[in-house]
Amino acid sequence: ALAALRGVIAQVPPQYAALKVAGRPAYARARGGETIALAARSVQVFRLDVIAIASPDLRVLVVCSSGTYVRAIARDLGRALGSAAHLAGLRRLAVGALETKDALSPDQIRARGSDARALLRPANDDLLTLDPRFLERSAATIVGAGESA
Repeated sequence: ALAALRGVIAQVPPQYAALKVAGRPAYARARGGETIALAARSVQVFRLDVIAIASPDLRVLVVCSSGTYVRAIARDLGRALGSAAHLAGLRRLAVGALETKDALSPDQIRARGSDARALLRPANDDLLTLDPRFLERSAATIVGAGESA
């Protein structure tokens, strides 16, 4: 069942997604009792591995493209197994070049005192995985507010 969810897949977002449908977020419509048909989107699942089993729970590692709904992967895995599934927890381990394994706790930073600035990495180091985009001021304002330009 996992193999069918790896690679480039057409994924239907969950009903409680933030995607807007006729100007309103899908989650608002779902909370209001509406059932809406959301269009499938192409996403890529690079890794989907079971790393622990404690029946009836699975611990799964997912490495995926931006825009992938991990909750939908759980839903689709349950359906493929002729059952239902949901997430009991979700932890993002990385975004681009930023990984939680490299993170420091506030206590670790405080312990460095005045030398804490030495812990900072240049932003460009982490942004190298992103394609640069140059926008007109009006488009930058729209994107800065979280909308598509």
